[in-house]
Amino acid sequence: MPTRDEPVLLDRTGAIAWLRLNRPQVLNAIDEATAEAFLAACRTVAGDASVRAVVIAGTGRGFMAGGDLARFHADPARGAETAGAIIGPLHAAIEVLADLPAPVLASVHGPVAGAGMSLAIAADLCIAAEDARFTLAYARIAATPDGSGTYHLPRLVGLRKAMELALLADTIDARTALALGLVNRVVPTAALEEETQALADRLAAVAAAAFARIKGLLRGSWTATLPEQLAAEEAAFRASAATDDFREGVAAFFEKRGPEFHGR
Repeated sequence: MPTRDEPVLLDRTGAIAWLRLNRPQVLNAIDEATAEAFLAACRTVAGDASVRAVVIAGTGRGFMAGGDLARFHADPARGAETAGAIIGPLHAAIEVLADLPAPVLASVHGPVAGAGMSLAIAADLCIAAEDARFTLAYARIAATPDGSGTYHLPRLVGLRKAMELALLADTIDARTALALGLVNRVVPTAALEEETQALADRLAAVAAAAFARIKGLLRGSWTATLPEQLAAEEAAFRASAATDDFREGVAAFFEKRGPEFHGR
């Protein structure tokens, strides 16, 4: 079992894997050790076929305050090297999560800043507590976004709004984030854990192979032409139609009952 002083905690509730950023004393700011631990946890989850959904959350008062600036302040001359040591494993982890067949749900509260905001919007879905506050804070320290922020942000909100959020680095509340499409739902702060578990349970109940194909189609659509996407849709549906889960889903529809999927 993980100890409470590890920078990233990996726990399981049934088929759901919880990855918890665990440096609450610094609002889960990410340093080299945290980035490496997060990558290791993501790889562990990716290697476990029994995981049906993944939740990324933070302990303490917030989700993540971004990069640990104390690491840069301690040795300014090695700023580029420190950045690489943090960003390298963080980006590798984000690629692992994007390739996961299981859905990835970010559960955020309090400060969601810098790399924390990038990570939150990189997830497949995001649920936010009412006290969540989002800021792409890089411009305030003469830095540029990382953690896939410049990839996902314009896809979620459009280029003009992405420019505003990145260049002005304003802080927005959870309701504004919901209106912009940065999060999928906002819940009372005290209910975040319960609501996250309920949503994760719903995601884990989806036929795993179908979800993997849906996720792949949506993520792949940005670089596909219309004919290519149509062909991919046909191929994915034909593959789905050949599964036991599809036959069970159709039978359950006509029998007016909930389906029982088994991943076959």
